[in-house]
Amino acid sequence: MRRILWFRRDLRIEDNPLLSLDGEVLPIFIFDTNILDKLTKQDKRVSFIFGYVSKLKQDLLACGLELKIFFGSPKDVFASLTSHKMDEVVACGDYDSYAKQRDLEISQKLHFRYIKDTYIFKPDEVLKEDKTPYLVFTPYYKKARLLLESKNIEATSQAEQKLIPVEYEGITKIDANGVSTKLPFSLESLGFEMQKLKIIHPHAKLEKFKQNIQNYKQMRDFLNEDVGSNLSVDLRFGTISTRAVLRSVLSLKNLECEPFIRQLIFRDFYAYLLFHMPRLETQNYKPSFNGIEDREKYEFFCKAQTGVPIVDAGVRELLQTGKMHNRVRMVTASFFTKDLLLPWQWGEEFFAEHLLDFDKASNVLSWQWSAGTGVDPQPYFRVFNPYLQSKKFDKDANYIKKYIPELTHVESKYLHDENYLLGATIQGYPKPMVHHKEAAKIAVEKFKHGVEGLR
Repeated sequence: MRRILWFRRDLRIEDNPLLSLDGEVLPIFIFDTNILDKLTKQDKRVSFIFGYVSKLKQDLLACGLELKIFFGSPKDVFASLTSHKMDEVVACGDYDSYAKQRDLEISQKLHFRYIKDTYIFKPDEVLKEDKTPYLVFTPYYKKARLLLESKNIEATSQAEQKLIPVEYEGITKIDANGVSTKLPFSLESLGFEMQKLKIIHPHAKLEKFKQNIQNYKQMRDFLNEDVGSNLSVDLRFGTISTRAVLRSVLSLKNLECEPFIRQLIFRDFYAYLLFHMPRLETQNYKPSFNGIEDREKYEFFCKAQTGVPIVDAGVRELLQTGKMHNRVRMVTASFFTKDLLLPWQWGEEFFAEHLLDFDKASNVLSWQWSAGTGVDPQPYFRVFNPYLQSKKFDKDANYIKKYIPELTHVESKYLHDENYLLGATIQGYPKPMVHHKEAAKIAVEKFKHGVEGLR
């Protein structure tokens, strides 16, 4: 059988199901112009992906294979491949609306086979007795955890594969007219500028995490404690398999591992929800107040000029590194949707533009969680107090001062004190845009009225 192996969110050779299929193969990767055309030329993710595609190409060469790299829309790329008389294309599943529509188009040209790799479970694997999807995480988690006990998560082995002889050098650009152009193998050929990123091999991250996993549950929310796995970007782009992470953590046979396993299953849950209810990508699950469009407030937020230190520090971390601490993501999203009353879709789009580990399902469902409009059973009146949050999780304001050096000279306790910040004049830093207690009260009334008005 002649197969196209389409690498997408699985940028590795280790434990990759694509390499477990025997026969003649044409491994490919597509730099998708439908996605790239919307990005800035300094997008950090493109640098990250390009680096790992380069590594994948080298690793495949070491296995006697190769990687053909395309630049264009998948539809045009596959149209250019029809002359090779392939039997099927195989790829790991992807569940957002664009991915599903893209794959549907390709399946109309060539037999398309999904391989489960991106998540632990298939979308139809963890269902209620009546075969409908769970909408609440706890019962989903209990069933998923039970299924995990007997699930095969062993590493896949590489099969005997024969490389189909084509031109593998450089980057092949395919335009909308089907015209093929050979480009040098460089990020600049794609129109992007290489960004400086601190790249640590995922297995090194995993080993470090295993040494600290006993502290994960209690310390993961503290901003100066590096006890997380730091694997979110690697799981997003498949530079390590979810199975490998599970095998490694489960081998510890330690009850302290369970909170992390729960988070891995939570990642599956959000992808599962988006698969079964694609409307959630842009719409509320619960009918509710959906924010007030205010471009001025939005611009202040995006420029980290809200006057709320923990929020501005989080936005600056995001803009500078492509990352944001998970606790800060929750605080920031709550402030965005409740204190500023901005539509969660705007915040989701902002995060989507800048997060190195951006995952559509996790991003969308997390923003709906913060806005109180998603499947989470917690009601709309959950509002994070950003000052109490920073006082608890960044008591000495080390995180705040790291990203807002203008506040270095301010005594730490005052950076958690709204009254001080409202009354003081700090050179180079604005006063808070809103008074939290008043803003929270207004938000609760707005959401309450929205919910009751739609009943």
